[in-house]
Amino acid sequence: MQRPESIEYAEFYAGYVSAVPETDIVGVLAAQPDELAAVIGGLPEENGHYAYADGKWTIKELLGHVADGERVFGYRAHRISHGDATPLSSFDQDLYVSNGRANLRGMEDIVEEFASIRQANVIMLRTLRDADWNLAGTASDAHVTVRAIAYIMAGHVRHHMAILRDRYLV
Repeated sequence: MQRPESIEYAEFYAGYVSAVPETDIVGVLAAQPDELAAVIGGLPEENGHYAYADGKWTIKELLGHVADGERVFGYRAHRISHGDATPLSSFDQDLYVSNGRANLRGMEDIVEEFASIRQANVIMLRTLRDADWNLAGTASDAHVTVRAIAYIMAGHVRHHMAILRDRYLV
């Protein structure tokens, strides 16, 4: 599949899209739950409450945010790929994290939740026809295509896995 062009998404998503050079986006998406599990694997549960600085999310909150993002991005892709042109609102990631109760859960449970949501999204994306990937809508007050959302989903996870490795697991 052709990678999305910069006109297919808002500038604030450019880092996520550029983090995914591959063209087999569904393959990348399908592999990421195992990759995330490997990053977290073997980490003692008590480390899930670690934050690398004051005011930063804990590891569990970061994982909860990844699951929240997956749910929101998947919903956007689903709606737009089905021809729904209704503008979709943004979401307040900090509000979601503060109300997400991730610190009360096990890390493995949160990663399993992400994997389940991702599996459902991959199944949905595999049903798309070529033309469906080019369908566009509005999310967070910005123009976006289904193809760009898929790349944003993958880049979002890569971004947070890099933060886990570089700032939490050092």
